[in-house]
Amino acid sequence: MSKQYNICLDVGGTKVLGAIFDERDQIIYRLKKRTKSGGDGSADVEQVIISVVEEMIKESGIDRKQLGAIASCAPGVIDPEHGVVLFTPNLPWRDYPIRAHMEEHFGVPFFVGNDVNLGVLGEHRFGAAKGCRNVAGFFIGTGLGGGLILNDQLYTGSRFMAAEFGHMVLDPEGPLCGCGQRGCLEAFSSKTGMTNYIRDQIVRGRETMMEESVREGVFRAKKLRRAVEAGDAVALEAVDRACHWLAVATGSMINMLNPDLILYGGGVIEAMGETFLKKILAEVDRYCMPQIRKTTEIKTAALGDDSILYGDLAMIKGL
Repeated sequence: MSKQYNICLDVGGTKVLGAIFDERDQIIYRLKKRTKSGGDGSADVEQVIISVVEEMIKESGIDRKQLGAIASCAPGVIDPEHGVVLFTPNLPWRDYPIRAHMEEHFGVPFFVGNDVNLGVLGEHRFGAAKGCRNVAGFFIGTGLGGGLILNDQLYTGSRFMAAEFGHMVLDPEGPLCGCGQRGCLEAFSSKTGMTNYIRDQIVRGRETMMEESVREGVFRAKKLRRAVEAGDAVALEAVDRACHWLAVATGSMINMLNPDLILYGGGVIEAMGETFLKKILAEVDRYCMPQIRKTTEIKTAALGDDSILYGDLAMIKGL
């Protein structure tokens, strides 16, 4: 029987990460390209995706006739049933029928879904959440997204917008969030939230190793890890603050859903998962009922950068 390959993509505002999976669900080729989110329009981003897929096919040496399907994520609100990107904050797509365009170009089925939903799905089907029927996932990066598995199925709500855990309002008098509300979990615990806290401390005259890292944008997670390991007081405060509010949100989620597992993933967790998990576990019991807490496991994602890629694969295979 002829081999068949699937191509899975993680598309963000600054990079496209791609992988080719073989018929045994093993990654046989990878490609990562940095991109700019400020393109002139939807077609520009589409052309970047097309160029990445074409380069992967060429460089890996697979036969185009053996390509089974392509799947991709995008941040924002996605209609996976019709393959339409309804809205995304970091890419120039609005009501964009990406499935139709990509299927016309490549002649194979194309799937698309929300990035964090797919990250949680990938961990559920192939990673740390495998075997758990009910899972709530917090993915911490530049923003803070969520994903929800209920009764073994990805739950996206009535209009594909469920599990926006980053926009739970925890303190109505708290810092302004990018969504326009105050005191959202994202405003405390994302890289953006921590960056804003560090900048505020610099304005107050405090010294920190993170000053250069936050000067023109959000820091890279590895920079924060180095500062924390060096005992930088401002960096430690930013992490403590982020973990405190993650513990509060996690306790509420445990009480609300009684999940088998609370899962943390994303770039910050990949860089500092042990540190974050230790601090969250030290506090979370204060914010949930003991009888419910003891039935819920809390841990970090196992697939790292590949969580979303495996979520793409799960979409393709209908898992």
